[in-house]
Amino acid sequence: MNDLQLNKLSSGLRWFLAMFLVVLAVGVSIGLVYVCITTDIKPQGTVEHYAGSNTDEFDIPEKYPKSLEAMLLTTHTHIISFAVIFVLLGALFHFNSMVTGKWKTVIMIEPLIATLVTFGSIWGIRYYHPSFAYLTILSGTLMYLSFYLMTAILLYDLIIKDW
Repeated sequence: MNDLQLNKLSSGLRWFLAMFLVVLAVGVSIGLVYVCITTDIKPQGTVEHYAGSNTDEFDIPEKYPKSLEAMLLTTHTHIISFAVIFVLLGALFHFNSMVTGKWKTVIMIEPLIATLVTFGSIWGIRYYHPSFAYLTILSGTLMYLSFYLMTAILLYDLIIKDW
């Protein structure tokens, strides 16, 4: 099974996998647009999204702190979804013909760790300290960079290489 390489698969299977990756990338990208809109990709926007906005005693806050139920729902759905996404992506990435050795392993494992850190750190924002927003942004950035790196390598391997 170690001899299997994506660029050696039949044309039909290569196109099927490539289209799966494109659809997956569209879905993940829509989620990233949502993150951009709700947080402005800034620490303060991230803090307000989870912990609510700071207001004076008599002002109405623009954003309210997420409830425990909302935090659990967000964490639960995202950790499971990203785990499935990265297991599927990692399984395909294992058979790419371009990245080998330890780098392949690091690129496959990193987004799983980043998923736990990202969605763990939102709890830190909500219940401990706003500075956890920096960890959320850093780990989320690494998670998305890993996704797009693996997807780009896989699409190159499936569509362009050895045609």
